[in-house]
Amino acid sequence: MALASALAAQPALAQQAPSNETPDDDAILVVGQRDAPITVVPRGLSVSLGAEEFGAINAINVEDLMKYAPNFYVRKRFAGDDNAVVALRGANTIQSARTIVLVDGFVVSNFLGNRWDYPPKWNVVGPSEVRQFDIVYGPYSARYGGNSMGGVISVTTQELEGTSVNGSVQGFAMPFREYGYDYTFTGYSAEGSAGWKQRDGPWSVRGGIRHFENIGQAQTYNLLSRATGDAPSVPVTGAYVDERLAAPVFGGASPVDVVQDQGRLRIGYETRGGWKLEALGFVWKTRQELTDPRSFLTDAAGDPVYQGRVLFAGEQWNATGLNFSTTSRTEYLVGAKLAGPIAGWDVSANLSRYWIPEQDSRTSANYLAGESGGAGTQTVQDVPGWWTGDIAAEHEIGAHKLALGVNANLYATAQETFATANWRSASAPVFTAATRGKTSLWGIWVEDAWLIGPDVTLTGGIRYDRWRAFGGGLSGLVACVREDERYAERTDDSISPKLSIQGELPGAIAAQLSFGTATRFPTVGELFQGRFDTDLGIIDPDSFDPDLRPEKSRDVNLILARNFGKLRTTASIFYQDVEDAIFSFQGLNQFGTVVSSYKNVDRTRQVGVELIGEIRDLLPRLDVDANVAWTDARTLRNTPDPRAEGVQFPRIPRWRANGNIRYQIADPVKLSAGWRFATRPNSDLLGQVRGGAYGFQTEYFFIDTRASVALSETLDLSVGIDNLFNDQAYVSHPLPQRTFVADIKAKW
Repeated sequence: MALASALAAQPALAQQAPSNETPDDDAILVVGQRDAPITVVPRGLSVSLGAEEFGAINAINVEDLMKYAPNFYVRKRFAGDDNAVVALRGANTIQSARTIVLVDGFVVSNFLGNRWDYPPKWNVVGPSEVRQFDIVYGPYSARYGGNSMGGVISVTTQELEGTSVNGSVQGFAMPFREYGYDYTFTGYSAEGSAGWKQRDGPWSVRGGIRHFENIGQAQTYNLLSRATGDAPSVPVTGAYVDERLAAPVFGGASPVDVVQDQGRLRIGYETRGGWKLEALGFVWKTRQELTDPRSFLTDAAGDPVYQGRVLFAGEQWNATGLNFSTTSRTEYLVGAKLAGPIAGWDVSANLSRYWIPEQDSRTSANYLAGESGGAGTQTVQDVPGWWTGDIAAEHEIGAHKLALGVNANLYATAQETFATANWRSASAPVFTAATRGKTSLWGIWVEDAWLIGPDVTLTGGIRYDRWRAFGGGLSGLVACVREDERYAERTDDSISPKLSIQGELPGAIAAQLSFGTATRFPTVGELFQGRFDTDLGIIDPDSFDPDLRPEKSRDVNLILARNFGKLRTTASIFYQDVEDAIFSFQGLNQFGTVVSSYKNVDRTRQVGVELIGEIRDLLPRLDVDANVAWTDARTLRNTPDPRAEGVQFPRIPRWRANGNIRYQIADPVKLSAGWRFATRPNSDLLGQVRGGAYGFQTEYFFIDTRASVALSETLDLSVGIDNLFNDQAYVSHPLPQRTFVADIKAKW
């Protein structure tokens, strides 16, 4: 209230960045580029990244373009990783459902689950097609549903300007050394696009293709497990004794051989009355093969040993877990959007459909079965995907800028698992299990930006959401007969108010204070993930929580910004209190039984500070962006297991620091260096699992470098190194080591 009074009494003199979606008064505090308006509502900390920032990044995949953003991290395990989950502030890398990701206004967030393997569908766009990345931290606008609890990320692709053709070729190599691996993994990508805009007419067309291939390092290592009894064992050597781990490392999973092909087509039509219609189509095909698992063990004859009972260092062990697997997947996105004026209102609408008509995963039972084409399992998805739609209207009425709208989504998934006689061909399949389920959500919202004083804006908003979970079930074999069991249907609703005020304080300090609440309802993957009891022929009541509650947050963000000559500084103080946070951990379920499944953590809290500095022309042609963030995220109350209370929440480092330095030596030559740093977080809810090796969440400090030269007006050449000093870090899996990148881009 005191800040509101101060803002109302002071004129706002800060530079205002325009927005193509919101009133100018909503955009006074945006970190980053100034060349284009931000595409999401900038309440709370807001960051916009464009061509200047992108030119300093070794971007192999599109998510790399955000790597130096404040208090931000993408869990990217290798080039081509399709499980790249975003972590903003205290939303960690296995809370994927807390961030909304949009590409050209279409939702690409995978809210079929809330885990490391439900990332946004980044690959609907290639790195060279991106015009800007906009990031808003926290749920401070009523326009976005409860999945904005962590934030909103908007990817905007290049606009058409006449006829254009673009192409790029990129190669990369990563020498990888750890345990028994000593190998240089390589990959490449080729991307091209062409656009045409009618000179004196309404039509425009843009299309693009991308081919990507890479072999990434093994993502898991296999440890020996202690054996009991007097069964015969094979004497072996070659295992690695790592004092940081509980047992010797005897092997590793196969390196990840990934091939991706993408195609995109966008068609636009613009009327003389100011209406714009756009249609988008996208296809993405992926093949992953893990068919080269490695064992470091050798017997007395020097032959490799892949599985079985072994004698190592005078002790009896079992060597298990090495297998083969393949995955093939085809994905589609189609969407249409319409925008234009009606009776003084600016109206926009979009509708999109994302679906996966083919997803087939096959895994061998063990190493010998994998090598010989023996038994295994096959998991087939039954067209999982989602529909999303949105309608919004905006209008100025005196000192008020009113906006209102409706949005909705439907997420559905189903899969079946089979035992197969030949894992590779999936021959003689025998049904073993199945899961299925759907969720739907629709919401209505209204916001009013009210000019309450000289250049001081008070924005109030509220949204109502109605949620439904239905069609859920599990299936299994009971006495060799398939039995199906259904989950009960559930409905729920929520009301989420928002409030924000911004203007200028004495001393030319631009300020924004935002309050928000958000309710994130459970996803399909969190609700319908119980175990089928094959003895009783029912869903095991101990394996899931049918009363899983939505998580509800209360958020506050204060932002202060001031210019000191060439230096632009921004300070952000944030607070979030979450009731009934949904997290998978071991604890008491609704029946008082200890199980490991998704449960509600009664209350978590995070508080933190972000400091951001931006300097343009510190020296001639030298720019610096730097940020540091401190976050204290704790479990305050946890009835299923009170030992977690007072402990730092998993996978959230206390300190993060990112930054980038850019220097243009001459007109055609640019150099840059970037850094990414985070302290070691906890790996579990109780804070008992901490370490600096494989299997843990570790600290990291990466230094990246890049040099680019404009060979001509149409041709650019760049070379760079990520993780220059080869820091070995882990997100349970090993992260990339030193990586060399080279690319050449052409445009006409």
